[in-house]
Amino acid sequence: MTKNMIKPTIYVVALTALVAITGCSAKVDGRTACANSVDAAWNALNIAETAGFSGSVSYSKAASLITAAKFQQTIDRFDSCIDKAQRASAYAAAAQRGE
Repeated sequence: MTKNMIKPTIYVVALTALVAITGCSAKVDGRTACANSVDAAWNALNIAETAGFSGSVSYSKAASLITAAKFQQTIDRFDSCIDKAQRASAYAAAAQRGE
């Protein structure tokens, strides 16, 4: 390799490393947001169960969505996990209202 070829190669390697590090950072943020969303949905579901609405359709939908969110979390599909967990929270709130 000549001296002129080494410089561009170093730039390409540095840029690739920077992109990889940025991608990992975003994945960690998604992981945290997913975990927080699932925890919030579980808490909302527990409150609905305590209120006596555990047999409602909304409660069942929330429980199914939380299960799906946990699966999405397992396979690192954090956007889908967050979406399902937020929808589960909405259904849990509806279960609390008796809907």
